[in-house]
Amino acid sequence: MSSSKKTLITIVGPTAIGKTSLSILIASYFNTEIISCDSRQFYKEMTIGTAVPEKEELAAVPHHFIQNRSIFEDYNVGAFERDALNVMDMLFEKHNIVVMVGGSGLYVKAVLEGLDDFPKIDPSVRLELKNIYENKGIIPLQQQLKKLDIESYNSISLDNPQRVIRALEICIGTNSPYSSFTGKAKKKRNFKSICIGLNGEREKIYERINSRVDLMIENGLLAEAQNLYSNKDLNALQTVGYKELFSFFEEKTTKDEAIQEIKKNTRRFAKRQLTWFNKDPSIYWFDFETDTSKILKKVEDVI
Repeated sequence: MSSSKKTLITIVGPTAIGKTSLSILIASYFNTEIISCDSRQFYKEMTIGTAVPEKEELAAVPHHFIQNRSIFEDYNVGAFERDALNVMDMLFEKHNIVVMVGGSGLYVKAVLEGLDDFPKIDPSVRLELKNIYENKGIIPLQQQLKKLDIESYNSISLDNPQRVIRALEICIGTNSPYSSFTGKAKKKRNFKSICIGLNGEREKIYERINSRVDLMIENGLLAEAQNLYSNKDLNALQTVGYKELFSFFEEKTTKDEAIQEIKKNTRRFAKRQLTWFNKDPSIYWFDFETDTSKILKKVEDVI
């Protein structure tokens, strides 16, 4: 491979499918480094509930963007795009290949293609939506989004109030679906991109999710969530695995119900991840049980 041909290998797929171990294997094979593109793993206060790679995994290959922020910092996809491209420029000076891994579709898209441009919306629209959220919760907003833009409803993170409000703000302010503005921007990047997707039979994915949640509980997720409870309104904590336990701490639900709810919401999240990534025809898909040598061969062929 010529030194001018810099390549980013991105590994995507639903949660708990095995992206971390595949990324480490590929990065080790090419003697390179990993950019984490998981918007929940940026935060150093959240370890168990975000399935941060194990210490041995982090030691096996240099990782970037793992627990490098605090939940008290305001960090968003635009800032990540800028930071990730800066780090990649630095890494491409040493390596011809860099690996990126993560299940946050919007963050992957930001790095590979750039973010979409949206029209300016009257701020009163957002204020009204925030008011509904504060008084009635997220469900009425989710239902409104389902009516106005089923495509976004099926692909964005529905448990993230900021994302739901943003999509609705565009729908209402422009009288057009939020999804009609997405996928337009394709910025030129100075690297070649290869995307590998991991998938599996739905039942097997759900089994893996359920087992992972049980393991998180075993490893101390309750104590971790308890430590974060006083900051439960922060945006970083509006996420599966924490908000369900916050309901338990508030005695709105039992511990067992909260755990079942984490499993159910994680399964829904996995479904939305697949809906998002399935829209990209350039991804090379593999069953998660495929022998890794076959995946490596495909990567080498494409490079």
